[in-house]
Amino acid sequence: MASPDFSLSVADCPLIEIEGWDGTLGQFEKSVTASLGTKLPASVGETVRHNGLLVIRVAPRRLWLALDDGAQAPSLGVDPDLGCSVSLGEGRVRFSMAGTDVARVLSKCIAVDWCAPAAAPGRAVLTSLHHVPVLFLRTGDTACELIVPRSFSRSLSDWIAGLN
Repeated sequence: MASPDFSLSVADCPLIEIEGWDGTLGQFEKSVTASLGTKLPASVGETVRHNGLLVIRVAPRRLWLALDDGAQAPSLGVDPDLGCSVSLGEGRVRFSMAGTDVARVLSKCIAVDWCAPAAAPGRAVLTSLHHVPVLFLRTGDTACELIVPRSFSRSLSDWIAGLN
């Protein structure tokens, strides 16, 4: 669905979750930083972009690695004594939304204040959309992405399209 004021597109979302065990966070982060070749987001909601990869801190010990279209998944060798990794891509899709009406449309379906510093461009917020857990990623002044469970993607995209 697209108009000059609002567009919505849906695509696969290659996604990897990595998590450090309690008590090993320092070693875990040092190992992951070396594997990825970039610093990690310091606090929940922060993101770091590096070589077609968006690193999102979704919890104190949990990171999501969202790959851009066509980007190769990094080879992560997470030491099982420090943490674990699991692919979430088969179970998630990415909604990309843009346009001058995106904030108005989202105000009707998620509890995130578009103007709050926590939702500024480059930030991520775990929230819900119609009782479904989603990750809101602010990508620009009039653009964002939602990472949603695949099993709900059709009904959620239809619902959002009807709000416009």
